Amino acid sequence: MTSPQKSKPQIAPESLDDFPMLAGVGLSARRELIAAASERTLTPGDVLITQGDAQPRMFFLLEGELRVHLDTVDNEPVAMIASGETVGELGVLDGSVASAFVVAHTAGRALEITEDDFWQLTNASHAFALNLLLKLASRLRANNATVSQNVQKRRQYERAAMFDGLTGIHNRRWLDETLHRMVRRHAEGGDPMSLSLIDIDHFKGFNDRYGHAAGDQVLTVVASVLSANLRPTDLVARFGGEEFVIIFPDTKIADAVAAAERVREAVSREALRMGDGTDLPSVTISMGVTELRADQTVPDILKTADAAMYRAKQAGRNRVVTG
Repeated sequence: MTSPQKSKPQIAPESLDDFPMLAGVGLSARRELIAAASERTLTPGDVLITQGDAQPRMFFLLEGELRVHLDTVDNEPVAMIASGETVGELGVLDGSVASAFVVAHTAGRALEITEDDFWQLTNASHAFALNLLLKLASRLRANNATVSQNVQKRRQYERAAMFDGLTGIHNRRWLDETLHRMVRRHAEGGDPMSLSLIDIDHFKGFNDRYGHAAGDQVLTVVASVLSANLRPTDLVARFGGEEFVIIFPDTKIADAVAAAERVREAVSREALRMGDGTDLPSVTISMGVTELRADQTVPDILKTADAAMYRAKQAGRNRVVTG
């Protein structure tokens, strides 16, 4: 990295008309600015501002283009600065160290003023102070928009991490986190909690005969039917493949079995149709239901529900078995 060469400016005050920061600033104030400034001759790669620099300076870019880098100049630039723009004024205002590298992208020229010269110009020209406030307001709005976008993206990522992309219900990751927390809470409080493990009957054969698109439609419809026929407090998640889990908080096994029978019947009655209108045969589900016992862990209750579900399949499928 190299530093640009300094010299005394040889420019007329009128040549600064294109700077929004100097709009309305009189010729006398511009002359004082030019007299106090140093002119930097820029070649590509010259560093105007170094991240961490504790000597704030402001630059008016007369010609050329600058790029802004975070952490290192080898990173992709986060912003580009065109001629007629300024850089460094925020660091001068709050006296903080430079938060980024500013590097010459093309050959050009820039006026450099020190912190003292900046405040003299601010005190001498009401127009400059107003332009500075307008620029700060513009940057604040831009930052607010960026923050809002980042919050929205974070929420999207968080949702994607916890929801199944195909069915739209909670996924295995969410289930692992939630089930451990709920088992611990119900065990400590002594409140009942039941759980059901569900498998779509003959799903592999259905997939082989009608295709994966039809299989995906079955998974989506079953997930929707399960969600629509549960209480608001019940929780459903895709366990993996064609398996689902329902958590019944504060529910004894008798009530969980009644709810399981309700959703089993609803699935068997549901008509299946592809997006192009092709009708598909209906499907059924086998369900194992169990109630959390004292000292059971998450693997324990899942194993018990799985064993009950397996017995439901052995007994002819499309039924609910307790474990």
